[in-house]
Amino acid sequence: MVKSVARGGDVLLCGTCLDARGIGDAELIEGTRRSTMDELAEATLAADRVLVF
Repeated sequence: MVKSVARGGDVLLCGTCLDARGIGDAELIEGTRRSTMDELAEATLAADRVLVF
């Protein structure tokens, strides 16, 4: 089954968190991508809405 992100939102994933859990880039679903803390901070400041889990 192919999974993807609907409605074209940006889904940035913390690279440090992925590494800590042993999740590689090949395991990410379509529409998501590894990010850096700097990029996540910039996106948070620029965003109208932010979801954090």
